[in-house]
Amino acid sequence: MFSKMKEFLTEELTTIRNNGLYKEERTITTPQSASIKVKERDGRVLNFCANNYLGLSNNPRLIEAAKHAMDTHGYGMSSVRFICGAQDIHRELEKSIARYFKTEDTILYAACFDANGGVFEPLFSEEDAIISDSLNHASIIDGVRLCKAKRYRYANADMGELEKCLREAQTQRFRIIVTDGVFSMDGNVAPMDKICDLAEKYDALVMVDECHSAGVVGKTGHGVSELYNLYGRIDIYTGTLGKAFGGAIGGFTTGRKEIIDMLRQRSRPYLFSNSLPPAVVGAGIEVFKMLDESDELHTRLMENVEYFRSRMLEAGFDIKPTQSAICAVMLYDAKLSQTFAARMLEEGIYVTGFYYPVVPQGQARIRVQLSAAHNREELDACIDAFSCVGKQLGVIS
Repeated sequence: MFSKMKEFLTEELTTIRNNGLYKEERTITTPQSASIKVKERDGRVLNFCANNYLGLSNNPRLIEAAKHAMDTHGYGMSSVRFICGAQDIHRELEKSIARYFKTEDTILYAACFDANGGVFEPLFSEEDAIISDSLNHASIIDGVRLCKAKRYRYANADMGELEKCLREAQTQRFRIIVTDGVFSMDGNVAPMDKICDLAEKYDALVMVDECHSAGVVGKTGHGVSELYNLYGRIDIYTGTLGKAFGGAIGGFTTGRKEIIDMLRQRSRPYLFSNSLPPAVVGAGIEVFKMLDESDELHTRLMENVEYFRSRMLEAGFDIKPTQSAICAVMLYDAKLSQTFAARMLEEGIYVTGFYYPVVPQGQARIRVQLSAAHNREELDACIDAFSCVGKQLGVIS
């Protein structure tokens, strides 16, 4: 049978390559940082495609906290929590996350993909409705698919369409609006104040995925509730430890106590996955201690974002509006985005082209992600490389 399947897969992969959609993975040989080494190029390159928003991925303080946690709590858990229980540090991290988001309780997952995949099915049935933004992350989409609730979808950040969905969903028992806080491909922030107003008007719950917004948006980087002053009005937050909060792995859901308690009883990715390893948990606890002590990293990140975006617009690039650390440089053509990224690597800048199916057809781009770890010289080097390659490829004049 596999000989037939092999022929089919080979043809499909050839088509993907010919259409300029094949994804090549580069090999990093150093710790994740603003400057890294890759096998595909001699010397160091500047990294502008990591989710390392606060520059913590290789932070010495987190490394020491991870080592200490392994010394005191071991390497791995070897089981799920309802069988072998939780370590004290897991509970400490959950409390730290709840304090950060000003919520009642938190549940940890192996990844935010699991958090989003495990949140809907335990809480909603065919009697209920899930109303989802069209640009929500794939993990939310997959989580919704696992639930029998009636599905509604509204155009990205379109409050008119959302209100229409809410009117139609009034016949359902429970309703929940779910949205990314920051949409990962465009970098725009969901209008959470308006979403919460509509939720209260039409008696709906609100859930937000904070993966790209926590640590980034808001006066001190505490996410969309801080940005819009919505504490107490959002029922469920999901998020990750794999981006701003240290860059390792691990996800969480935080929110109303009764919701979190039900997830502990019924959420399948939680019930049937090993607990996070102590090293990740120990470093995670240290992250939130650091963020309680100072807003320095967030301030530096926002300064970098403003500088980079303004210089790129001055250079003539088509940049999506953004309130986050994501800067989408629009190229529209898939092959062009790959060629552009390859030329940038030759210039010593590591960026990645994004194209279908990650973004819609005809919306290919280079997604630049800024970090607090970048200094001004590194930002200038990236902008200069963009300008050089952009002129070579006819993207700017």
